[in-house]
Amino acid sequence: MTTCPVCGEQIEGPVPAECPRCHARLQDATHSFEPIEVAEAPAVPVTAEHVAEGPALVVRKGAESGERFVIDRERLTVGRDPESDIFLNDVTVSRSHAVLKLTSEGVTIEDAGSLNGTYVNGIRVDSAPLAAGDIVQIGLFQMVYVPGSGA
Repeated sequence: MTTCPVCGEQIEGPVPAECPRCHARLQDATHSFEPIEVAEAPAVPVTAEHVAEGPALVVRKGAESGERFVIDRERLTVGRDPESDIFLNDVTVSRSHAVLKLTSEGVTIEDAGSLNGTYVNGIRVDSAPLAAGDIVQIGLFQMVYVPGSGA
């Protein structure tokens, strides 16, 4: 049984493209999940090359484990939309999930109204500054923040 995330309608059988009650899109919609504990993820080593590139998020759990996303602009979008600056291809990630902001004071992450939320060190946040070693969780992806020499 499926529940519409917008109106709560209980839908039996195969998941239709949209809710019969409120017409919210159901197929390809973001799926809910329970966030995992930070300690449950095996650590991907953060190497000297990660640090040398400047501020970045290094994926330690998720489909792109080991990949790093350099934070090299004032504003980067994070989401499941292929047009996102940081594209995380999983149904637990909202199309427009979060925004990373780079200032002279460092990097801040802001949730963009996502279904599953944005977590820093296991705590759901609307907005939070990032410090070296912080674990950012977006959907099933866990990423380590490395400030490098740039922040």
